[in-house]
Amino acid sequence: MKPDEPLDLDSLIACPVCDLLHTDAVIPVGSQARCHRCHTVLMTPRSQAMTHIVMLATTSLILMVAAVFFPFLDVTAAGLERHSSVMDTILAFSTGLLMPLSFAVAALIVVLPTLRLVAILYTVTPMAIAYKPWPHAKAAFRLAESLQPWSMAEIFIVGVAVALVKIGGLATLKLGPAFWAFAALVIVTALKDTFMCKLTVWKTLEHRSPR
Repeated sequence: MKPDEPLDLDSLIACPVCDLLHTDAVIPVGSQARCHRCHTVLMTPRSQAMTHIVMLATTSLILMVAAVFFPFLDVTAAGLERHSSVMDTILAFSTGLLMPLSFAVAALIVVLPTLRLVAILYTVTPMAIAYKPWPHAKAAFRLAESLQPWSMAEIFIVGVAVALVKIGGLATLKLGPAFWAFAALVIVTALKDTFMCKLTVWKTLEHRSPR
């Protein structure tokens, strides 16, 4: 670029970590574009990535339904047996002073992860099967990005695993199908995030959105 030429802001990409500006360029499928300063991955285009994202997000939604409503854990101690699900856990704090905790558990474990999956599907599905994104797709994807730090299904399953180790010597535990659904949900969600290049999605939205 010559010194007297105006700067085209649309051709610049800012690193999300260190804010270093880079010039946009075409990245071959299967390659990576990294920040020159901090080496953060900026773009990772993949073949049929949007189709994979739609499939994995749909699978995650199905697993979420199973994880919430199917039996999660059976506890047997002193001749007494207790069956519980994630919904039972949420409702256990639904009265008295612990009601805010019930809302927090429902939001962080179920509502926000589900809302994020729906927003991703709303954004990516039309671009995977057609050309133009649906109305307000940019707002939906922006919402999905803002919800990512608050979607804590994986934190929940780690906490449950730690708790099971601690109470394993006090009672007989039997893991229900919802536990395995939650474990699969964490793995599928991680795969989905691996396939999803946020910058590529944004560029595709900008390119295909009506002017």
